[in-house]
Amino acid sequence: MLSDRRQKVLQALIEEYIANAQPVGSRTLVDRYRLGVSSATVRNELSVLEDEGYLTSPHTSAGRVPTDAGYRAFVDDLLSREYGEDATGGMFDDVRDAATKMDDLMEQTSAALSRLTDCLSVVVAPSLLASSVKQISLVSMSSRRMLMVVVTDDGQVFNRSVEFAEDVSADELADVQNALNAALSGHSISEVRKAEGVRIEALSSPLARIVIDELVVCMAKADEGRAHSLGMSALLSKPEFSNSSAALPVLQVLEDDTVLMHLFDDVGSADKASDSLEVRIGKENSASELSGVSVVAAQYGSGEAQGVVAVIGPTRMDYSKVISVVRSAKSALKDL
Repeated sequence: MLSDRRQKVLQALIEEYIANAQPVGSRTLVDRYRLGVSSATVRNELSVLEDEGYLTSPHTSAGRVPTDAGYRAFVDDLLSREYGEDATGGMFDDVRDAATKMDDLMEQTSAALSRLTDCLSVVVAPSLLASSVKQISLVSMSSRRMLMVVVTDDGQVFNRSVEFAEDVSADELADVQNALNAALSGHSISEVRKAEGVRIEALSSPLARIVIDELVVCMAKADEGRAHSLGMSALLSKPEFSNSSAALPVLQVLEDDTVLMHLFDDVGSADKASDSLEVRIGKENSASELSGVSVVAAQYGSGEAQGVVAVIGPTRMDYSKVISVVRSAKSALKDL
């Protein structure tokens, strides 16, 4: 546990390093920050912080830079004070009001996150498997082909072309459509897949089972594109990634949607508070390629209909601002 004075010196050094991306010396801290102590005391505190692993000295400079442990102490202090709670003045409420579709909302929220933080933003939409069926339409295209159109309770529309091995009449499709709407309306795709609470006896015909299977496949396919990310160029423009050898591993990992989704597997897990915000710094990330970045993420929504809003930036990110922006986005999306 750092003393108040040591925490204050560490905070000043990190804020200076975040602003200028240059190693920080004691004279800079004394000249620019009101620490209320002498230069000799600041030098001594910096030496102690380095010995304890919070700071390190690059070989090319007499100044110091934060380590992951230093950032962790800084961030934990921010979080303990609930620093910057929802300070963006309703920016994301405006985004939400302007969006007409879920995909628009995710894209616009991601764009606003990237614009406000100058980092890579990621918004993961709630799983479509948690969406409830509002209406299913089965349109006969030929005797062995139909178009299935699914409308969910939140207004999203999906379609899938289905081929049959045998002839199916338009009347048969109409009968199955009516039975499906009567039995599945108001049930989530997850419930349909597991047949939980669904009057499945009314859908026992081979044709109905084929359509149900295709419905689940359709929604599962659409569910794969839940991550909306923007700002990769902003992330890679940071000084930390000016060298291609540093940038390439990060680029390869973050452009893989599967890896990107796994970054957020434990955000909002059961052992954490429901309103928690998670910050992973450098080597705290499970992928070694991401040891030079930090992830600030929060879960929004409830039950199965949960998504994630996140910002990914260098470990030298402006944590107070990013934490504030992520909290604001989470608050705007919480009722989805």
